[in-house]
Formats: sequence, C-alpha cells, structure tokens
Amino acid sequence: MLKKWLRKFNLFHLILIAVMAALGVGVKPVVSTLAHLITGPLFIPGGVVAGGIYMLFLVLAASLTRARGAGALCGLCQGLLVLVAGVAGSHGALSLVTYPLPGLAVDLAFFIFARKESNLAACCAAGMLANLAGTLSVNFAFFSMPLIPLLLSLFAAALSGGLGGVAAHWITKQLKRWEVLQ
Repeated sequence: MLKKWLRKFNLFHLILIAVMAALGVGVKPVVSTLAHLITGPLFIPGGVVAGGIYMLFLVLAASLTRARGAGALCGLCQGLLVLVAGVAGSHGALSLVTYPLPGLAVDLAFFIFARKESNLAACCAAGMLANLAGTLSVNFAFFSMPLIPLLLSLFAAALSGGLGGVAAHWITKQLKRWEVLQ
C-alpha cells in the first residue's frame, strides 16, 4: 500500500519534498529561539508563533508539487529526520505523530480549497490548519495547558500559520513567474 502511494510522486516531487522537509527542520531551532524572546513573557510556547515559518515548508511541498499527500509525506520526512538526527525540539518517538499531523492538515486544506492549482485561500488555510494541528498535538502530548493560554496559543498559531501560508503562496507564484517550476 505504501509503495502504491509513493508511486504517485515522481523523482522531482520526492526530491522537492525531501528538501522542504530538511529546510523546515533546519530552520525550526533558529526561528523557535527567536520566537521565545517574544512569547516567553506571555507564557506561550515559542513554537506556536514560529510555526508559521516552519509550517511554510509543508505548504510549499504541497503547493509546488500539487500531488495529493505531499504535505503528509513532507511531515513524515520531518518526523523521521528529527527522530534519527536528534535535532533540538525532538519529541522522541512522538515525532512520528506530531510532525505528520500538520502535513495531513495541509493536504486536507488543499483538497478542500484547491482542486487544480494552489491559490491564496488554499495556502493560507493550509498554513493555519497545519499550525493549529501542530499546536494541538504538541499541547496534548506534552503541555496540557489550561483553557485560556491554550486559546491564546491557538489564536497565535492560526495567525502565524496563515501568514506562513501567504508567504508560501507568494514564493510559489514567484517560482512559477521566474519559470523555475511549471
């Protein structure tokens, strides 16, 4: 079944997904550290605000490949990369759950909002849903925040995720305009 699913992707798509996964994992520690400066005094996890930036790579994987399941595959690659490399921010074996869930959310948003080609609404919704899924999964797995801080975190996650989705849409448009991609 996995082999059949992977056949939907050509080699270029798989390379693109792997690169987006590596960039997302690579940028996460730097961006999270900077976000902690803002969110620390508010008692909000830094990943909530920083998530808009590193969820952007999941949205880019789906937007650039336009292949169903690209977000989930990118998230799974991120989870495996974090687990194997022992990158900061690893959730241990739970990385295989907390990383693919935002990718599934990206795929859901693209399924609902973008049938043929990625658009601003699809990218924005994908970024929002991805960051919300990541925030909720990490909260349930580790933090168990009280309701008010959780709602504040979800609001910040939706805002930063939506902005990350807008950035992903802009990057996709520019790459197509420059004829880097078809």
